[in-house]
Amino acid sequence: MPVQTVEGWSEFSADIPTDALAVFKKSLAGLAGVSYHPVAYASQVVTGINYLFFCNSKIVYPGATNQAAMVHIEVPVTGDPHITEIQKVIY
Repeated sequence: MPVQTVEGWSEFSADIPTDALAVFKKSLAGLAGVSYHPVAYASQVVTGINYLFFCNSKIVYPGATNQAAMVHIEVPVTGDPHITEIQKVIY
């Protein structure tokens, strides 16, 4: 797991642990129109935990090209994890 400080973001890691991947899948369940595949992640300990996933994204239609996106997910102390933002990465 990447080293992090309280309230600071960890470094990105391509080694995504099972628990972080489960949060990602649960948060994106039911999302339609675009598929997201995480490549790396970072985390931030706050009241709960925040995750930032760097993803390959693809609009779900024939011939669509891959794009990069950052998926922000919040895991509150109580309640379910949820997406707080999805940003297209412009390069």
